[in-house]
Amino acid sequence: MKHFFSQSISHIPLPEKFTYPFHYTPHPLCVLATEEVKAFIETQVKWQEELSLGKMFGVLIVQDNKEVISYLAAFSGNLAGKNLHPFFVPPVYDLLQPQGFFKIEEEQISTINSRIKELEADTTYLTLKQKLKTETEQATVALTKAKAELKANKEARELRRRSVASLSEEEQTALIKESQFQKANFKRLEREWKKLLEKRKAEVVAFETAIEDLKMERKERSAALQQKLFQQFRMLNAKGEVKDLCTIFKETVHKTPPGGAGECALPKLLQYAYLHQLKPLAMAEFWWGNSPKTEVRHHGYYYPSCKGKCEPILKHMLQGLEVDENPLTANIRPHMELEIVYEDEWLLVVNKPSGMLSVPGKIETVDSVFQRVREKYPNATGPMIVHRLDMATSGLLLIAKTKEVHQYLQAQFENHTIKKRYIALLDGSKLEKPIKKNGRIELPLCLNPLDRPRQMVSEEYGKTAITEYQVLESSGKYIRILFFPKTGRTHQLRIHAAHPQGLGCPIVGDELYGMKANRLYLHAEYIEFCHPVYGETICLQKEAEF
Repeated sequence: MKHFFSQSISHIPLPEKFTYPFHYTPHPLCVLATEEVKAFIETQVKWQEELSLGKMFGVLIVQDNKEVISYLAAFSGNLAGKNLHPFFVPPVYDLLQPQGFFKIEEEQISTINSRIKELEADTTYLTLKQKLKTETEQATVALTKAKAELKANKEARELRRRSVASLSEEEQTALIKESQFQKANFKRLEREWKKLLEKRKAEVVAFETAIEDLKMERKERSAALQQKLFQQFRMLNAKGEVKDLCTIFKETVHKTPPGGAGECALPKLLQYAYLHQLKPLAMAEFWWGNSPKTEVRHHGYYYPSCKGKCEPILKHMLQGLEVDENPLTANIRPHMELEIVYEDEWLLVVNKPSGMLSVPGKIETVDSVFQRVREKYPNATGPMIVHRLDMATSGLLLIAKTKEVHQYLQAQFENHTIKKRYIALLDGSKLEKPIKKNGRIELPLCLNPLDRPRQMVSEEYGKTAITEYQVLESSGKYIRILFFPKTGRTHQLRIHAAHPQGLGCPIVGDELYGMKANRLYLHAEYIEFCHPVYGETICLQKEAEF
């Protein structure tokens, strides 16, 4: 499974620490290994149709006990219906092995699924359901009509009693008997319909009970199978410690592993390295093929490991290795003063640098605009930060000095009366068709729960996100563009730029949806709002550094 580089690597220094997998620039050795893996994939003609749909691959640079450098390769999930291919490392556990418990139990569950479908499509069951529906409607019509006749007859008797000065005893008795007879007829009609409907319901329920019992059996067997399967994924780390997926995910919010956990490229690579006494030095994962419909992936681009499936696993598997620090936890320009673009006694607008948080994150020691302005204005009241910019985005940020001003400005955002304009540089190197000069993008967005903080397009769960744009210039490789967001969803401009249903080319430096660079080339250059005290329109602009 080890591969030796086809060219000399003696001039390339080894990494000092292992790659931080959730935010990285690929090491030169990883880039070379990736190119060799890509060349191999190109030769596999039989895979091309499947791979065009998209798949994540990974490489791991390793060193043996004689300090010889080589690399391993892996793919996420399975490929061509198999987990085992000679060029790639094997899975942690091969759930596709024909005689394994997973395939055997999966066949049993498939049999249950087939039985459920058979019962749901059974002509007798469908006929009974239709009869029940029809007869229920007929019963409603018949009883409603009978009840109306009963009421009309009662009113006729009351009218007769009032219109005749004095009814004889015999006439009174006759009216009472008539009432009793008609009520008895109605009750009898009710009983007949009830008896018929109960019989029909019992016939339908017999089918539905059988279906529900099968569904419950399927659910229980599936849960037991998943539990047993996850117990087979016994993940190693550099210390030689072993934990199965059930144990690893007990420490997470959801407590149970998500489907596909342990089958991504990097866990496979690390597991193989540890089993064969190979020291992991660096990693990289890249996408091959078209982008999925919901997520954003570009052919050949590097991507960080996913958070939902891989983060808990890698937290265990990387123990014992010296790993690079998360660059997002490093304070940028700690001694740099925030540039104030506008200020009065009520509010201020600052030019937030790329790489600084708007508000504090999970790690309190990481620098943020909020912390800076709180220190500078200790007597200010309220939340201060009126809106946010992504950590990687630079530009104009509006800050209130009082709670009342904050509420007034927030109301303007909620009512969409504040105007904002962003400038960006797009990576047009792989754009298949030119972008229109002007346009409007509407793609509903929501959080990808298995890969935070990534957002995804979802017609079912996404919230409306609207962006208008204007292309300023296009040089082929780069496109300079203005964005006018009409809504303020997380990563809205980044997704609308990168997604195939949007512009189809990511913002330069967008490592979440495109390719990492020295910064994200997105800048909030203009903001226009109504001053909450003076009532006049404030228009501010700060040109981008790029």
